[in-house]
Amino acid sequence: MMQLISDWLGAAQGWLFETVIQPLVFQLGCGEFVEEAFEGTEWLLIGMLELTLLFLVLRPLEAMIPVHKITDPRARWNDFIYTVLHRIGLFPVLIFFTLDPLMDSVAAMLRFESFHPLNLETLMPGISPLGSFMVYFVVLDFFDYWYHRASHQFNWWWGLHGLHHSQQNMNLWSDNRNHLLDDLLRDVYMGVIALCIGVEPAQYVMLVSVSRILQSLQHANVRIHFGRVGEWLLVSPRYHRMHHAIGVGHESHGKGTLGGCNFAVLLPVWDIIFRTANFTPQFVATGIRDQLPQTDERGVVTPGREYGRGFWAQQWLGLKRMVEYARKDVV
Repeated sequence: MMQLISDWLGAAQGWLFETVIQPLVFQLGCGEFVEEAFEGTEWLLIGMLELTLLFLVLRPLEAMIPVHKITDPRARWNDFIYTVLHRIGLFPVLIFFTLDPLMDSVAAMLRFESFHPLNLETLMPGISPLGSFMVYFVVLDFFDYWYHRASHQFNWWWGLHGLHHSQQNMNLWSDNRNHLLDDLLRDVYMGVIALCIGVEPAQYVMLVSVSRILQSLQHANVRIHFGRVGEWLLVSPRYHRMHHAIGVGHESHGKGTLGGCNFAVLLPVWDIIFRTANFTPQFVATGIRDQLPQTDERGVVTPGREYGRGFWAQQWLGLKRMVEYARKDVV
């Protein structure tokens, strides 16, 4: 099955590249980047398929079994912009152009020093493509858990990552509502890990795609959980929603200090092992405490912190928070 899917995607990639992308590249006078454009076509194709799947499956589910009514349609549209930028390949291509040559140089240097990345075919002879996919899935998710948890432990990092948590109308597009610098750091981190453990490029694309689809489900405005057993096996919308809960998901014991629960990206087992799991069966309100109006001892109400309404405002305010929070011991 994995080979069949790979063959089908390869044929579709070749057709899209030859009929649309390659002529456009030459028309723009960028013939020297034709190989990079071919790689980018794969991300574009996968992203288009993901967007189609989300529209056909998750969007109707949000309409049928929503957790809450969308009170700010503009915020949801803004999240959609983030998702399109990621899924049609613009952001991955940007990362590719800037980082791939560096990654190739590092890999070449390591090979020159007789260092070869781990490879499951060497460690586990005879393992099937599906078997290696599942092993890499688990290993990469383990490292993703620690990346995510770290973004909640350092003030400057939370200044960036807070943008993701500032959505009070969480929806299927909210997974990609991230600061570009935060995304850059994560893509570099995960790319290096994948290189070091020997993930094949084609397999990495599929791993990223499966992860993105599951994370879109987690953020969707749907009243879904996976039952007593399933909640322990895969991160559900209800489980992940607790991670976005005001005063719980990203604070230590609700005291305003950095911390939180449910950091697992795909597999709750990491939260269980490292004691950060919260299986409270509630569909909670989402957002950040400092977004809410604040009342002082005299009863004077002041507006909450502004995280930005549009894409560029959110990016700029994220950088400002990063600098501001880096100077504090407590956010």
